Amino acid sequence: MRILSGIQPTGRPHLGNYFGMMQPAIGLQHEGEAFYFIADYHALTTIHDPVVLRDHCRELALDFLACGLDPARATFFRQSHVPEVTELAWLLSCVTPVPMLENAHSFKDKTARGFVPSTGLFTYPVLMAADILIYDSDVVPVGQDQKQHLEMTRDIAAKFNARYGQDLLKLPKPMIREASAAVPGLDGQKMSKSYNNTVPLFEEEKPLRKKIMGLKTDSVGVDEPKDPDASSIVQFYKLVASETEVAAMEASFRAGGYGYGHYKQQLFDALWEHFRPARERRTALAADPAYLDSILAEGAAKARPLAQSVMQRVRAACGL
Repeated sequence: MRILSGIQPTGRPHLGNYFGMMQPAIGLQHEGEAFYFIADYHALTTIHDPVVLRDHCRELALDFLACGLDPARATFFRQSHVPEVTELAWLLSCVTPVPMLENAHSFKDKTARGFVPSTGLFTYPVLMAADILIYDSDVVPVGQDQKQHLEMTRDIAAKFNARYGQDLLKLPKPMIREASAAVPGLDGQKMSKSYNNTVPLFEEEKPLRKKIMGLKTDSVGVDEPKDPDASSIVQFYKLVASETEVAAMEASFRAGGYGYGHYKQQLFDALWEHFRPARERRTALAADPAYLDSILAEGAAKARPLAQSVMQRVRAACGL
């Protein structure tokens, strides 16, 4: 089973990125042949400074490796190091109906918020389809908010196969991730850079404490019982604490007697300790930039022959 997933280097990864994509991906590297890429082509729709883009790519690679991605098990590379993906995107665009792209949730959402779209943003789903199809991927882990993109990938591949030959492109299956919806932002909404409510994955101690202590809460008094099911503090705590610890916090909420500041401190302590081993690994990795470069180069060297093999049969089918 070949597993394909990518993540954009659009800034410092936050806890939503980690629990929504990175942690599940790290777990899946033991379940099949994993291909994970840093989507730097996609990032060009929003990042236009080359220095910033390169820095984001390196930081993201460091974070992923520090959190447990094993380059001996997973093929890890930058999207742009396999340039065949852009050729496949063009060929796929020639069979993709414009109304399909106009109906993409992400495109409609951005235009509704006044974002002036580029052609790159409009055709984003086609490049995403190329990312998936060029490696003959079997499954793609996606959150509910990305499910439409995979459905579009399957539709585009089916149209391409209908025109140029059945089974030319493998239709991938979705592996729905549920975890991303459980990561609240500082304001209680889903954690997202778009909402400016994120907690960076490897935040420094003082800024992290300040962010956690600033979590949005209701006005229930210190001595009053509180509803743990409605609290983002408890939602966060469940991600980094044991079942026994979570049960104890929930019981304390219902009993009353403590203010939210008490529970925020508990959450901070749990978060800081949970990521301690990863912080230490990241420090060691950052001290050896040549090693990081070699990991990404080796990943691309492994991924590119697969992409070239797919492109060989696709180009022949198209008459190129």
